[in-house]
Amino acid sequence: MQHDATLFSINTGSTEPIYRQLLEQLRRRIVAGQLVAGDEMPSVREVAQALAVNPMTVSKAFSLMEAEGLVERRRGLSMVIAQQHRRAQTQSSRIELLRPTLERAAAEAQQLELPAAQVLALFEQLLAKGETR
Repeated sequence: MQHDATLFSINTGSTEPIYRQLLEQLRRRIVAGQLVAGDEMPSVREVAQALAVNPMTVSKAFSLMEAEGLVERRRGLSMVIAQQHRRAQTQSSRIELLRPTLERAAAEAQQLELPAAQVLALFEQLLAKGETR
């Protein structure tokens, strides 16, 4: 199955570097089972054009993906999701991947002295918005 460059998105307002955002997105999609072994990756050029970012940034992300064993390079062909990623991880494993993001969000909410109920309501709105896509 071939995936286009819309596989990735970036948050330009984030403090997280773009290459890390791309790496984390791929990792989450593999863990969730949205991508499986043999799925083709879009090219560096396609992703760079779709996201309007420097191709070197995308190349760095792809190199880290390969170093981590998430993808495999095939000479003259597109990269594919590595063979060891055949099935999704358990829900508890996927929840643990979300923990660092939620810990950062909780710390920011506390620094801004926001009430928990308001923060949770916003989070629920954001989750619901994502479900309608």
